[in-house]
Amino acid sequence: MTLLGIPFDFVLFALTLLGVAALHHHALKVAIGGALAVTLFQLLVTGFKAGSGAAGLAAHAAHEWVTLANLLGLLLGFALLADHFERSRLPEILPHLLPDDWKGGFALLVGVFVMSGFLDNIAAAMIGGTMASVLFARKVHIGYLAAIVAASNAGGAGSVVGDTTTTMMWIAGANPLAVLEAYVGGVVALLFFGVIAAKQQHDYQPIQKDDTPGVTVEYGRLGVVVVILVAAVVANLWFNLNKPEVLDHFPVIGAAVVLALLVTAPVRAPNWSLLPGAFKGSIFLLALVWSASLMPVDKLPPAAGPRPSASASCPRCSTTFR
Repeated sequence: MTLLGIPFDFVLFALTLLGVAALHHHALKVAIGGALAVTLFQLLVTGFKAGSGAAGLAAHAAHEWVTLANLLGLLLGFALLADHFERSRLPEILPHLLPDDWKGGFALLVGVFVMSGFLDNIAAAMIGGTMASVLFARKVHIGYLAAIVAASNAGGAGSVVGDTTTTMMWIAGANPLAVLEAYVGGVVALLFFGVIAAKQQHDYQPIQKDDTPGVTVEYGRLGVVVVILVAAVVANLWFNLNKPEVLDHFPVIGAAVVLALLVTAPVRAPNWSLLPGAFKGSIFLLALVWSASLMPVDKLPPAAGPRPSASASCPRCSTTFR
């Protein structure tokens, strides 16, 4: 079933995204409604990638649950991590290290960009958002928040460490230098949106010029942040190198973050009261990810233009990339 040659699944997904943008006060309801609409459409009309009816839905869910569970663990865990970072009070001693004008906001975006080359994009974005909240007296422009997210994605584009997708490519045999060229576009993008967003933020709320008087860094909480981040990166790398098949059947990274939080809780207890709000935001994103996973991309027309002759095989999925 198509509309103007476009599979109707994509039309439903596009309407969901438009609904989220137009009805942002009801974004969660729109995202869940869109996910249900796409699911029911494929259940009753077109079938799923893995088959038709309830069996196809069950097979698709069995394939996607690891990704969704990983994402849920990361979102909830990093929400608590960001709170640990803020309560360490480290952001309050940063103002003297940053320029006092719009260049201070730009320097923060560069910091997020660099962090994302070593950490998960979600962690880099949340830490960047936490620092921005403190440095701009909790008056952060929505455009600057979008720039933080963009910087975290651009910074991880050319790195095989921290980001699950590029790490899997590396383990599958891809040369780490093969993704390095992505930093060309990443840096250009950062210079473009970073300057605009930093100036926009400076006009909205200038950066704090001086350190908060009498601040003492809480190194215990800062240590917890480091432990959680190291747990996520080490779990990702270790299982990719030694037991890659486990990653297809268990949410290793999300579980590592949750376990690190529980292990460090006796040392510095997280603010568990943040979980309900974080869970609500997580469900919104999971609904969109679920909808995206249902899109029949194989039904799209092939991209125009010459195709490269080089190919590489992925030993985990028996797929050849060309």
